[in-house]
Amino acid sequence: MSIAPPSLRRRRLTLPADQPLIYAIGDVHGCHDAVLALEEKIRADAAAHAGVPPLILYLGDYVDRGPASNAVIEHLATERHADGIERIALCGNHDDTFLKFIIDPLQHLRWLDYGGDATLRSYGIDLADYRYGERGMRALGEALRQRVPPHHIAFLQDLPIAALSGRRLFVHAGIQPGVPLPQQKDYDMIWIREPFLSEGPGLPITVIHGHTAGPEPVFGTGRICIDTTCYASGRLTALKVTPDGATLL
Repeated sequence: MSIAPPSLRRRRLTLPADQPLIYAIGDVHGCHDAVLALEEKIRADAAAHAGVPPLILYLGDYVDRGPASNAVIEHLATERHADGIERIALCGNHDDTFLKFIIDPLQHLRWLDYGGDATLRSYGIDLADYRYGERGMRALGEALRQRVPPHHIAFLQDLPIAALSGRRLFVHAGIQPGVPLPQQKDYDMIWIREPFLSEGPGLPITVIHGHTAGPEPVFGTGRICIDTTCYASGRLTALKVTPDGATLL
């Protein structure tokens, strides 16, 4: 299967500034059961807001480390869900690197150091069956291209990098402090830690992000981090965002 390389710049979404009800979900990392359980909790909460359409917004890192990356992507790649809730999935660094590994494993071997072996297993591939080196990794790449369904590839290719709603920016990792949003680089938005974690966005916005894992959500200067290390802790976090504020679900 031939796969086109990703575009040089991923899409940036602009949502209504007064989007009434957003549920942002932190890094999933192959934890399919946790996603389903949290979505059930979201449905129950959203039912209390009669007539207000909810939006579930995932902040990236759907693959690696946890046991069911394949199932997570299958779930998120579904265009219409039975509950009728709109879903938007943003790109994380693990998702971007997974796609690049599928296309050219020799140039992106670092993906295997990020928990990629768990993703391989979810697609029925055992890394131990392939030797390191050019021949082995090319064979692994070919096997992966045969196992990953085309609609999973399309999902990974089409993931937007960020979503802006009024003065709230949803993104996987963060931004370069003080740099106007149109000038932000995709790489920083899915990889940055410092100086963003210490300084905040340096813009009149609040950034809601994941990427930097911890035992609890972090409410920092101009930012809220909701990566609670689900693959190790079992805790997948959602942040409920309304025009009035943001609270943990």
